[in-house]
Amino acid sequence: MAAALPASASMPSPAPAKRPPRPKLRVGARMGSLLLLVALLAAWEAGVHIFHVPRFLIPRVSDIAVALWRGLATSPFAKDGLWYHSGITLMEILLGFLAGSAVGLAIGVLVSQMPKLETILEPYIAALQSLPKVAVAPIIVVWLGFGVSSKVAIICLLTFFPVLVTSIAGFKAVETDRIDLLRSLSATPWQIFRKAKFPSALPYIFAGLNMAAAFSVVGAIVGEFVGAQSGLGVLILQMEAQMDTGGSFSVFIVLSVIGIVLTAILRRIQQRVLHWMPQDPARERTINV
Repeated sequence: MAAALPASASMPSPAPAKRPPRPKLRVGARMGSLLLLVALLAAWEAGVHIFHVPRFLIPRVSDIAVALWRGLATSPFAKDGLWYHSGITLMEILLGFLAGSAVGLAIGVLVSQMPKLETILEPYIAALQSLPKVAVAPIIVVWLGFGVSSKVAIICLLTFFPVLVTSIAGFKAVETDRIDLLRSLSATPWQIFRKAKFPSALPYIFAGLNMAAAFSVVGAIVGEFVGAQSGLGVLILQMEAQMDTGGSFSVFIVLSVIGIVLTAILRRIQQRVLHWMPQDPARERTINV
């Protein structure tokens, strides 16, 4: 009769429980980031004072704060304040981002369902993607005028390609075993797309949306630089003509806040939609080992 195995060898060791999130570490990281920002701003202010840098070259942090406060203290309908121009630029960003992303995703879905369509559209997509959008912006303004429509069209050009390329890559990244299993169960092409292709492509699509959100802010400012009657880009040109560098930097802060808010909203939506996906796959593998 074989010798009995020790209890430690006969019984499998229980899997270690997953570590709960550590809010203290997150609070500490945020505090560290805030302290770093304060240190950089203090060094900026001190450096401008010590080296006597002209204000029209590099403004003081205090000058930027004063310009930001003056711009935000105005009425939302005042055309010399930040609220009015921020509203115009934000409207252009949202319209262009939604339109360009929707068109890019729609074409990506069609390509995933009709592979021959990708072969037909591939040279045209490559040609349009390599085209410098900044060079096309003046022509678009001539075609559509100085209103919001020309800015929305420029933003669409910039946001269309990231979503299209990432969505096509995501639809191709689905595991063939899942598709074969669904086909063995007599699933229709739409069911295969809804159950396998689209969920697998969602991480890629959100990656493209994050890039498109950053490009939409750039596209709005480029369009307003080329030709516009209102918007943060127009406000930057006016302040630069007056050598108001502090005011220009205050507009840069507003643009940064808009980009941060858009990215945060997309990240929150991604967490809700992809709740089944681990936030850090490398960390999950380390925990499960």
